[in-house]
Amino acid sequence: MRRLWLDIGNTRLKYWVTEDNQVFEHVAELHLQSPADLLLGLIQHFKGLQLDEVGISSVQDKQNNKRIKQILKPLNIPITCAQVQAEYAGLHCGYDDTSLLGIDRWLQVLAVAAPEQNLCVVSCGTALTIDLTTGMQHLGGYILPNLYLQRDSLIQNTKGIKIPDVAFAELNPGRNTIDAVHHGIFFGLLSTIEKVLEQHPRQLILTGGDANLFAEHLQRFNPIVEQDLLLKGLKVYLNKNRSTT
Repeated sequence: MRRLWLDIGNTRLKYWVTEDNQVFEHVAELHLQSPADLLLGLIQHFKGLQLDEVGISSVQDKQNNKRIKQILKPLNIPITCAQVQAEYAGLHCGYDDTSLLGIDRWLQVLAVAAPEQNLCVVSCGTALTIDLTTGMQHLGGYILPNLYLQRDSLIQNTKGIKIPDVAFAELNPGRNTIDAVHHGIFFGLLSTIEKVLEQHPRQLILTGGDANLFAEHLQRFNPIVEQDLLLKGLKVYLNKNRSTT
């Protein structure tokens, strides 16, 4: 079976195409606040892939999600848009109002939650998010601006400029403004994660584009880096949804 998996975030649209659970196409693009328009440019490509099913994770509002589904409708295949549930596949949501929890965070936790494990799931993406679980109970978490959001708020004309990993080879006090900003922000994010783990000791799971960078500085917590964790969560969600319909 050939499936299309869509991750529509606040700034990027990512998609994977899998066949028999093997990824053979993976693309991530900025959508400039208009993911539906980006999808319009991809729909002919998707038609040519002879897809069987679509799974969607979208943090967009209802109006945008409706338009996204309309754009995908000509594929004439089942479309499932994941939604946070109070309980799903045995995982209990820690939010009183499930509509306030981002679907991306929920799916990342859903991908790895297990009855006998206590986890700290950290996503190092557009925002740095921290979610805690005890067994199959999601406890809630924390959200912080990531490296780039904080850097761009302090230094003008840096938006979109990649910070090289070598900038964090060591975190000594910066001897120029750029290093001082970079080291200060990264040190603060690492310290937050460390404080959470000291208060709530558990297995650390890292995902997202900067996961390996964070892992290098959090070795004492024996981190596990999970690539494409949201995709894994979408698969769990879709498989469970199919078994109950």
